[in-house]
Amino acid sequence: MNAIKIWAIRHAQTAVGTLGRLSHQWLPSAFMVLVIGIALALPACLQVVMNNARLASGDWNRAVEISVYFKVGTPIAHVEQTAAGVRRRSEVASVNVIPADTALVEFRKQSGFADALAALTENPLPHAMMVRPRADATRGTVLAELADELRHLPEVELAQLDTAWVNRFNAMLEIMNRAAVVIGVLLALGVVVIVGNAIRADIQGRREEIEVTKLVGGSNAFVRRPFLYTGLWYGLAGGLLALVVTYTVVGILSGPVKHLAQLYGSNFLLATLSLTDAMTVLGAALALGWIGSFVAATRHLRAIEPK
Repeated sequence: MNAIKIWAIRHAQTAVGTLGRLSHQWLPSAFMVLVIGIALALPACLQVVMNNARLASGDWNRAVEISVYFKVGTPIAHVEQTAAGVRRRSEVASVNVIPADTALVEFRKQSGFADALAALTENPLPHAMMVRPRADATRGTVLAELADELRHLPEVELAQLDTAWVNRFNAMLEIMNRAAVVIGVLLALGVVVIVGNAIRADIQGRREEIEVTKLVGGSNAFVRRPFLYTGLWYGLAGGLLALVVTYTVVGILSGPVKHLAQLYGSNFLLATLSLTDAMTVLGAALALGWIGSFVAATRHLRAIEPK
C-alpha cells in the first residue's frame, strides 16, 4: 500500500511540476495549445455536421414505402385480407389500405380535373395498399425482397418501390463520413508530430539537466516522466479548446439555421456534440498528446548519455 501511495505522490508531483513549468513558459505553451485545439476542432465540427445531416433528413429511411396497386375489380375484402397477411410480417411496420373510391376523391381534389372525372361512369382507379417497412428493413436486400414478394401476389397488378433517392443520400453520408475519418486521421498525425517536435525542443533545452539526472542514476523512464505529462497537459488543454471552438461555432450558427428551418415550416434545431462525442474528443486529445511525447522522449533521451 505504501509503495502505491509513494508512486501516486511522485506522479502527482511530476504532473504539478510540469504544469508549473508550462505556466512559466505560457506564450509558447499557448501557441501549442492553440494549434492542437484548432487541429482537433475541425474533425469535431465535421462530426457535428454529420450528426445534423442525419437529423435534418428526419431519418428518411423510415419514410420509404412500397406502393402496391391491385388489379381493377379486385374486391375490397380480398384487399383487406391481403393487407392483414402483410401486417403479420416481421419486416413490416404498418400497412395502409386505400380504397379506390377514396383514391378517386383525393385525385379529384388534387388534379383539377373534377369536371372531367365526373363524366366517368365507373371508377378507373384500383385499390391500393401502402406498405411501410421497419427501419431495420430499409437497408440491404430485405426491402427489395419484400417488394418482389408483394409484386407476385395473385391480385397485385404493380408493386412500386423507389429507393434511389434514399440510396443517393446514404451514399453521400457515407462519403462525408469517410472524408471526416481521413481528415481526422491526418490531423491526428499532425498533432502527434507537433507535440513530438515540442518535446524534442524541450529535451534539447534541458540536455544538461538530463545528463546530470542520468549521472546520478536516473533511468530513461524516470527522465521521460515529466515529458509525458507535458504531452498530456498539451493534449488536455488542446482538447478543451477544441470543444470550446466547436460549441462556439454551433452557437453562432444555431440562430440562422433555426430561422432558415422556420422559413421551410420546420422545427429543426442545430444539434451540438453529445456528451459521448465530447468525451471522445478529450480522450483522443489526451492519447495524441501522450503518444507524441512518448515517441519523441523515448527516441531522443536514448541519445543523451552523461559524458
